[in-house]
Amino acid sequence: MSNKKIGLISLTALVLSSMIGSGIFSLPQNMAAVAGSEALLIGWLITGIGIIFLGLSFFFISRLKPELDGGIYTYAREGFGELMGFLSAWGYWLCATIGIVGYLVVAFEGIGTFTDSENVVIFGQGNTLASFIGSSLVVWLVHLLIARGVKEAASVNLIATLVKVFPLILFIALAFCFFSPETFNSDIKGIALNNTVSDQVKNTMLITLWVFTGVEGAAVLSAHSKKRSDVGIATVLGIIIALLLYIAITVLSLGLLPRETIAQMANPSMAGLLELMIGKSGKVLITVCLIISVLASYISWTMYSAEVPYRGAKNGAFPQILNKLNDNDVPINSLWFTGFVVQLCLILVLLTGKTYEALLLISTSMILVPYLLIGAYLLKLAFQQHCAWYIKLTGFIATLYGLWILYAAGLDYLLISVALYVPGIALFLYSRHQSQGKFNLNHAEKALIVLFALLFIWAINVLINFEF
Repeated sequence: MSNKKIGLISLTALVLSSMIGSGIFSLPQNMAAVAGSEALLIGWLITGIGIIFLGLSFFFISRLKPELDGGIYTYAREGFGELMGFLSAWGYWLCATIGIVGYLVVAFEGIGTFTDSENVVIFGQGNTLASFIGSSLVVWLVHLLIARGVKEAASVNLIATLVKVFPLILFIALAFCFFSPETFNSDIKGIALNNTVSDQVKNTMLITLWVFTGVEGAAVLSAHSKKRSDVGIATVLGIIIALLLYIAITVLSLGLLPRETIAQMANPSMAGLLELMIGKSGKVLITVCLIISVLASYISWTMYSAEVPYRGAKNGAFPQILNKLNDNDVPINSLWFTGFVVQLCLILVLLTGKTYEALLLISTSMILVPYLLIGAYLLKLAFQQHCAWYIKLTGFIATLYGLWILYAAGLDYLLISVALYVPGIALFLYSRHQSQGKFNLNHAEKALIVLFALLFIWAINVLINFEF
């Protein structure tokens, strides 16, 4: 039996571990491929401000509405109705589920660096039969771990988080010593990219958003926290630590090698840069830490993926079969549901040969709307409760950031999300009829469903033909 609650340190580690997954190890190459030094700094400034205010939105909502559990889904439902709440939950659940499939793919790609050669490919890019078998084993071992209790899973995640942060600090310390201002300034405007600084900044947005996905972790698991006040504090602490690490790693990297060179490096690019500084042992260290990092993130994200459908089922937005806790207070049927969907996605990866990058882009497109709704809910709540000016400002800036990332993502990514939202709407209508005996939609919800239906064919065509 395990119904123990999660403390502040473990909550902070969950937030940090969720954000620091696979993305950070590829950040130098990802950012160098789309932006020069100037655009990189501006991109981090915009993202830093936006994500801090998004985190503060969770902080203030957890205090203004301490009775609300479930984070992303519950806040959207309270603020904008049942359908918008479901769409937020569905988008977030797909982001989490597709994202954790990506974690498994990149973990076994990392293992392949130790086992594969030009003549023998065992794990490849994480999409071979051996990778499929290994990933499937991890899925169900983690399932067993979480089923024993969220507290136990969070403790394992805390240890793994401490292990994976160490090499990041080592990298930053060494990069600071090797940093060359001349190298950093050699192509500060990214002229070789043949686009403007503003376009370069836009091109960084999905990358920077991806590495911050998970900021909502403490809010999603708020029902399992020792103190509700810890939710907001853990969120803000996790953001600050992650932001400092991200900025330091990407900025210092551009002082080690020219931007064009880093842009051509294989990922995880941190491994190649650390190898430059301390030799082959650096590449081995980063690759090992990448594997540990993504497997730790897989644990925390699986907990989130199981929690959201359970919260939705309690309110009739997801099928009632998912509204069940086991003796350890774990949403067991929702956990099974997530596990089977991950397994199905792994089969699709095996059959289609999709790589981590494709899964990353699809996953990130699904989080855009849920994040926008968080800021918008705080803004609405702040005016309803006549809150202090700084709470209203927080909601406004978080909403503005949500609109910005929708714009920066571009039309194709929005249409990809539409294609994936429509099956969710069908599930919502089934669940609503199951719980209430009728669809019971208001005029705004009917109009939204019609809009999604009209865009669906266009969206499917974009999804099929999109070059990931």
